[in-house]
Amino acid sequence: METLFTPTTLGPYTLKNRIVLPPLTRSRSSQPGNIPNDLMAEYYSQRASAGFMVTEGTQIEPRGQGYAWTPGIYSAAQIEGWKKVTAAVHAKGGIIFAQLWHVGRVSHDSLQPEGGAPVAPSAIRADAVKVFIETAPGEGALADPVEPRELTTAEVQQLVEMYAQAARNALEAGFDGVELHCANGYLVNQFISEHSNQRTDQYGGSLENRLRFLTEIVAAVSDVVGPERMGVRFAPLFESTDEDRVYLGLVESDPHQTYIEAIRVLQRAGIAYLSLAEADWNNAPDLPADFYAAVRDTFRGTLMYAGKYSPQKAVDVLAAGHGDIFGFGRPFIANPDLPHRIRQGLTLNDVDPTTMYGGADAGYTDYPLADA
Repeated sequence: METLFTPTTLGPYTLKNRIVLPPLTRSRSSQPGNIPNDLMAEYYSQRASAGFMVTEGTQIEPRGQGYAWTPGIYSAAQIEGWKKVTAAVHAKGGIIFAQLWHVGRVSHDSLQPEGGAPVAPSAIRADAVKVFIETAPGEGALADPVEPRELTTAEVQQLVEMYAQAARNALEAGFDGVELHCANGYLVNQFISEHSNQRTDQYGGSLENRLRFLTEIVAAVSDVVGPERMGVRFAPLFESTDEDRVYLGLVESDPHQTYIEAIRVLQRAGIAYLSLAEADWNNAPDLPADFYAAVRDTFRGTLMYAGKYSPQKAVDVLAAGHGDIFGFGRPFIANPDLPHRIRQGLTLNDVDPTTMYGGADAGYTDYPLADA
């Protein structure tokens, strides 16, 4: 396991280890206003022994929300709330990026401003997915997404600027950089996918056009934070062995070509890292070997992988030269001192699935340390 504890670089930063806290939705923001709070600052600071940290998905505007109680980064109060988080992480020597998120069509009218329809590349309702809505103060339930409305060309271009503004807000909040959430069937992924993008303007049709929204966002955000302080997350899926988990239905007819072309966009932009989220359900297929190799050949920056990774799998992928840093999601939820436990070969706490989303400190900041 010692290879996971060799320092590595990420843009201008030197990471103390290769173990990453990846983006993990926990739905603990304060209401009203989806404001980061002291409890969230404690949660992230507890996990600052990670070599690198990325926040939970953080909506860039009110229409970008698809789940109750997730934090935003578009209001002054939200920026002040995130300052508590970044200060707490930096006090413990951590490095933390904000994940900029817009869910697009994966939403419900109860989560939208004035109960409007969600926005998307095309007016096609998301299937094979649920959203999480508030049914009463502090109580929620799963619901089906509602049909979205198609964005106008002008609105698409306005969204590019919203991403840039969210990046400015992230810097004001003290983040070390930003990650663009372009995975899991959310807005940027919806533009990339042939299934959810049926547009006839310059943002639809050919693969080059479907990648235009991604290209413009990467350029706009890079102008704000610098390419050396930004990353992008994709979740390429080549097949599914579980009919209930088809990654929101976005399995492209040629996923290899789609994602290698998307990665070429990132390589040309010179961003610091690419994060690839692999399918993480039981019996999920691994990414094809030729795809791993093509990713490394195409992208010269830092490569991060996540998705039911064990320490041994991370060691093996690192040794094979496919990846550089590795996200451990559920293990980091239940083990705030995960790097220490991995290095010492200690038993891991199990995750309590009933406290994953919403609530207070239970199942959030009360998991015990190995030395407690």
